[in-house]
Amino acid sequence: MAGTLYLCATPIGNLGDMTPRAVETLRGVDLIAAEDTRNSIRLLNHFDIHTPMTSYHEYNKVEKARQLVERLLAGKDVALVTDAGTPAISDPGEVLVAMCHENGVPVTGLPGPAACIVALTLSGLPTRRFCFEGFLPSDKRERKTVLRELEKETRTMILYEAPHHLAGTLEELQGCLGNRRLTLCRELTKKFETVTPTTLEEAVQQYQREEPRGEYVLVIEGKSLQEVRLEEIAAWETMSLEEHMAYYEAQGMDGKSAMKQVARDRGVGKREIYAGLLGRQDNRDAT
Repeated sequence: MAGTLYLCATPIGNLGDMTPRAVETLRGVDLIAAEDTRNSIRLLNHFDIHTPMTSYHEYNKVEKARQLVERLLAGKDVALVTDAGTPAISDPGEVLVAMCHENGVPVTGLPGPAACIVALTLSGLPTRRFCFEGFLPSDKRERKTVLRELEKETRTMILYEAPHHLAGTLEELQGCLGNRRLTLCRELTKKFETVTPTTLEEAVQQYQREEPRGEYVLVIEGKSLQEVRLEEIAAWETMSLEEHMAYYEAQGMDGKSAMKQVARDRGVGKREIYAGLLGRQDNRDAT
């Protein structure tokens, strides 16, 4: 019978956030897979946990995942911990979890801190709909693609950033998104925790004057639905009725459905669209 992989959330700063269940599990498993054993040993020492550890990180995630799955299939229980927060969120743990599912290995989670959720709830920005982007890609082409997607995003956005990249990333975001509302969170749950509601423009100016310190979570306002609607109307106004119809028909709509959607986009009745199309057809026939 296979063992179980336990995804153990660990504190993002304050050790008091470690749950009794997580401590008990880390003591009881056969092996702990840690993102950085040098960081995790401090946590284990604090809670008097003496379970053997092995490293599992970005640079060995595929081969080491295979080795861990072999142990799990042999009946050993393994706990996965990241440096801080919940494993598999912006973390190589997602590879191990996927491989466990492929091999029929049970996986369970021990809930706990996640910096993205803590920051979102503290931000003062809408929480019903949000997207988590993590760290922006370092590859320039991929980064540009992601930023273009974020430009259209209507949900609240959550990003991570290191202090030495913060100023440049803020400038990129302002250039792409404009002057959106932003809450900057740093040192979450620690003694010098700061939560700063601001704007992208103000934040860019601030970090041109001062040096960022600590790891940051950026919570950014999404594009308003009213703004999206105005942009859509502007786009439709540059199209002819035929082009507008063709846009929806190319997506598989029949003529009646496409006409109905065109009328909705333009804020007019379906009969008006029908009359407009018919009139243009009559004019072409007459010539």
